Amino acid sequence: MSLRHAVLAALLEGEASGYELAKRFDVSVAEFWSATPQQLYRDLDRLETDGLVDARVVEQHRRPNKRVFSLTEAGLAELHTSTTEPARPPAIRDELMVKMQALDTGDQQTLRATVAARLTRSTAKLARYDRMRDKLLNGRDEDTYLRDSNRIGPYLTLMAGRMYEQAYITWAERTLAILDARQH
Repeated sequence: MSLRHAVLAALLEGEASGYELAKRFDVSVAEFWSATPQQLYRDLDRLETDGLVDARVVEQHRRPNKRVFSLTEAGLAELHTSTTEPARPPAIRDELMVKMQALDTGDQQTLRATVAARLTRSTAKLARYDRMRDKLLNGRDEDTYLRDSNRIGPYLTLMAGRMYEQAYITWAERTLAILDARQH
């Protein structure tokens, strides 16, 4: 799996300029695949060279022209092929967990503040995911959405993001409670 597959998957939502794709990428796949805008632009050029995306120039008034990208049949085939290959198990690389492992040798107040900040971030992310979920469902219940929707992949990845943030919130709240109890 590479960034190219994440870019192709983000283009399933429809054509987009590099800027629009970076924003879409940030909202839809950044939680499980990170990239800088420079990496996205570089991969878009490669994808175009490889025939996996088409690019067209859109003229704009009072702004520079922009290139808009869309998936080609070869791009869709590449995505299909990528779904037939087994996914590698994720590797967690979280700097906070390394610091938490060494908690007893360091500044517990600083780590407590870091956990509290992450809790705030995860709570905000979960709220954003809930808004995205409401928008996707558009007044329908989950069963109706899953039965009637043409594409359920975005919903399933959103569910994974929500569950991750919920688990992190639970961990952070419990960690803060433990640290607070040890201070007394």
